[in-house]
Amino acid sequence: MKISINKIYIANTVKLTVLICTCFIFTNIEHAFAQTEPMYSQYMYNMLGVNPAYAGNREVLGLNFFQRNQWVGLRGAPKTTSLSIDQSIKEGKIGLGIQMYSDQLGVEDASGVNAFLSSRIKVSDKGILSAGLSVGLMNYQFNSLDVQNRFTPGDNTFVTVIPSQWNPSVGFGLYYNTDQFYLGVSSPSVLKSRLAKYENFVSGIQKTDDFHLFTTMGYVIKINEEVNLKPSTMIKMVSGAPIEFDFNTNVWLKDILGLGVSYRTGDAILGMAEVQASRNLRIGYAYDMPFSPLKAYTRGSHEIMIRYEWGSSKSKIKSTRYF
Repeated sequence: MKISINKIYIANTVKLTVLICTCFIFTNIEHAFAQTEPMYSQYMYNMLGVNPAYAGNREVLGLNFFQRNQWVGLRGAPKTTSLSIDQSIKEGKIGLGIQMYSDQLGVEDASGVNAFLSSRIKVSDKGILSAGLSVGLMNYQFNSLDVQNRFTPGDNTFVTVIPSQWNPSVGFGLYYNTDQFYLGVSSPSVLKSRLAKYENFVSGIQKTDDFHLFTTMGYVIKINEEVNLKPSTMIKMVSGAPIEFDFNTNVWLKDILGLGVSYRTGDAILGMAEVQASRNLRIGYAYDMPFSPLKAYTRGSHEIMIRYEWGSSKSKIKSTRYF
């Protein structure tokens, strides 16, 4: 029996990504101090920013825009902007994508571009397994001279200036889905694209870019012809820091309006609203209200999402309108 080149390519890509996942999980899980990857409340509608294996999963050409202003009212709070586009080719067997982003946090500024490649293989009547890789370049800057309210203006701790520099970035992921269920595991960045250590920071800041492992899972429950319930979760693991869970529940009404609530352990309670404005256009908004000590200093976080898809009526996977 003749085996096609595409099948060999997909199988080898899956095997390679599984091997990479295994190696990085066991070799990096004990070497991180804090989370530095951008945070998204509506990650279930921006899965490409979390898992490279999601590229091409919706089987149409799609454009996603995200803007997040975190901890509004707090000077130097994180601000993240992301613009991505992805598409499937080879009858849905290959996914391609590209993302441009800007991530600002206090005196730190990171921006760049990532390219995504995924291979999708049907493993059962309804199940599809995807393996994905991302490669890119990050422009990173750091200027501690901009730190506000320094106790001693001449303190040598705050004289570190890292000029603009380009560093490579690599990510990987696995993603499995059926018409009603999805499960993914990924690390968007496995290289130390940000500065690994500030020699002048003797107060305990050791790392700014460490291994992150994200696990996502969701399920669509059809209540009736007009109501669908979609519980989902994200588990964020950064060794040396507490494991963080996001528990989410979204209700879709007539496939037009989606309302949801989320609980992020140790951090915040979230409210979300999504509107399927047309067959091609979806608009979403999320608001985070922290219950951590930060609540005394911030008015919460705001996030908007805009997705536009071309040829959405041709998609073979109906459930992709939910994930």
